[in-house]
Amino acid sequence: MEGLCKVSALFPPFHSIPTNSSSSPHLHRLPKTFCLRIDGKDKVPSEEPSVPSTKSDLPGSDVWKLFSHAQRNIMHINKQRLVAMKEVKRLKVENESLLENLEQLETEMKRTLIELEGRNSASAPSLSLCELLLRIDSMVISGLLSKGDASELRKKFMESKVAIHDALGDIHHKADTQLLSELRKISEKITMKPLHIVHICSEMEPVASYGPLATYVTGLSSALQRQGNFVEVILPKYSNINIGMIQGLSRVEAEFESYFGGQWHNNAAWIGSYKGIGIIMIEPLQYSAFFSRERSHGYSDDFERFLYFSRASMDYIVKSGKQPDVLHIHNWETAVVGPLFWDIFVHQACLIKVAQFIKIKRRQDNCALFVNVKGLDSTRILLTCQDFGSQCLEQPNKLELCGLDPHKLHRPDRLQDNDDTNLINILKGGIVYSNKVVVMSTIHSRERIIHSLSCGLEPTLAIHKEKLMVAPYGIDAQQWDPSRDKYIPRTYSAHDMDGKTACREALIQRLSLSRRISVVVGCIFHGKSEIDVKNLKIALQNGTRQGAQFVLMDCNSVLKPLQDEFKDVKLIPRYDEPLSHLIIAACDIILCPSFDDPLLQVPLKAIKYGSAPISLSSVTDDFRNLNRQSEGHDQGSTNVSQYILSTFGEMSLSQALTEFKSDPGRWEWRMKDWMAKDFSWDAECLDTHFSAYSFVQNL
Repeated sequence: MEGLCKVSALFPPFHSIPTNSSSSPHLHRLPKTFCLRIDGKDKVPSEEPSVPSTKSDLPGSDVWKLFSHAQRNIMHINKQRLVAMKEVKRLKVENESLLENLEQLETEMKRTLIELEGRNSASAPSLSLCELLLRIDSMVISGLLSKGDASELRKKFMESKVAIHDALGDIHHKADTQLLSELRKISEKITMKPLHIVHICSEMEPVASYGPLATYVTGLSSALQRQGNFVEVILPKYSNINIGMIQGLSRVEAEFESYFGGQWHNNAAWIGSYKGIGIIMIEPLQYSAFFSRERSHGYSDDFERFLYFSRASMDYIVKSGKQPDVLHIHNWETAVVGPLFWDIFVHQACLIKVAQFIKIKRRQDNCALFVNVKGLDSTRILLTCQDFGSQCLEQPNKLELCGLDPHKLHRPDRLQDNDDTNLINILKGGIVYSNKVVVMSTIHSRERIIHSLSCGLEPTLAIHKEKLMVAPYGIDAQQWDPSRDKYIPRTYSAHDMDGKTACREALIQRLSLSRRISVVVGCIFHGKSEIDVKNLKIALQNGTRQGAQFVLMDCNSVLKPLQDEFKDVKLIPRYDEPLSHLIIAACDIILCPSFDDPLLQVPLKAIKYGSAPISLSSVTDDFRNLNRQSEGHDQGSTNVSQYILSTFGEMSLSQALTEFKSDPGRWEWRMKDWMAKDFSWDAECLDTHFSAYSFVQNL
């Protein structure tokens, strides 16, 4: 007879089963059971009371109760499991939050250390001065410098308040010839009296940042300020202005009047500062709708809006008694300040001066006493153009709104447009009426700008060619320097490159990049970038074939299909400032839409961080032809332009990848050479503007 297992006792309901487990109060322990064989073999005595032996002794209702309780217990266990999973998820989120806070604390600590280092260097300037004086001794001994010149240099630097480290950087790694050249430039600036420069413009970063003009105004102003000059910026008071970035912002108690449309109108002036740069914001009261809009530009009455602002800025300068050395105006938005200045305000100042002189002369009993009545007669005008694409053509009679005479200005040699002679050209007027014109371009020469990029202004620029200067853009050395960058996991420099490897590892981990691919190529676009998708696709095809992987940062949706098409492409669908620092630091090569990048200046940042900038245009023959043509028009080229075009102008992505893999030693040597260059606002950009300011001051 086959063995039959008997249950030692009926299972009681699950909720009534006692348990000794304190850690799991809802989990019940089953009672012990034993198996008894009917044939009498291998009998084991039961520890529980015997079970009825007949089937009828097992009530059906108890069995169903057993299953019901078991089902409820299982559901209870599942609920507990869900609760446990939620708790695990909560702990995971909490852990990630703690890690993020830890990273922020580390970033703050790094920033604090940098600030402390800066304070320490500021608190012990004698060490840098001592080192500099010893280097001057070395120049005298080696014959580079005469004893007389050395004595003069020592005297200037010992008596000046120039911070040696800020002005010259780390002098240990500079050759005597390079250091002497820099010393002579700084010496010239020390002997000159500080300048008072007033910018009248439509943008300034980070207060009113809408394009490359904002970055340029702040970068140049900060560099001028560091050299001991006094800089102020006059802006419209937009409704969406970033007032949180202005220190000590307050409204001037008294209002001032400005002329517009045949009447005088009240304005409020707001004053404050940003990093030592004085800020004046003008708020029209009667024409309050002019600048209380969502955007800064792009309206049908833009000319009237900025005409009002330009006239109000000049009225404020006169009524506040300012006597700046240079009025620096920008693009077409404030170019009309040039005609306003010479035809109205200087003319008024001369009349006032003559009247005061005559009155005083009469009082002096025939004594010819000339009184120096100070006004704007010693002020000069400098115009900066980011490009000539926007010139603002308008009807001549609109000039009457700000008090100008249309009949006097609507002439070929003044404001009349070169193509449409029925209209006036506001940017042309700024060029004609300014003492000096600076065109901002990182790669183009003066000749090329005049002949190829003037957008119909070539006749005007040819006549005023001697006024024209070209200056490169710069980068903020406080924000974009791998030796003190707060956004990268480890800093580095040309003399210690280990940090670049650490940045690469951090980028691989953050974006889950492949470790089997040795070359990482970055590409950073911004919302206003004109993306050449065709050339970018060619670059991705060539690069992936040569074993490179790509990181694309872009806020435009046009690049999304590329990530699906190329497996070794990682797309970041937004612009992320901290991540852009890491990408530029970690990548070996940076693809750029163009070398002329006025908004982000990615090529200059890439060079500073030891990443080769390759222009997307260089994947075709068009860029090479342009580069060769520029060799015949390099008069007026900047040093930055000459260096970038000679070093990277002929280099394609394929060539860069081949050199990186085949000759890493040479690549690293060249990379260190790139990093040693100074492309900050304090370098060539400042020198060019200071030269322009000095020139107009001597007129």
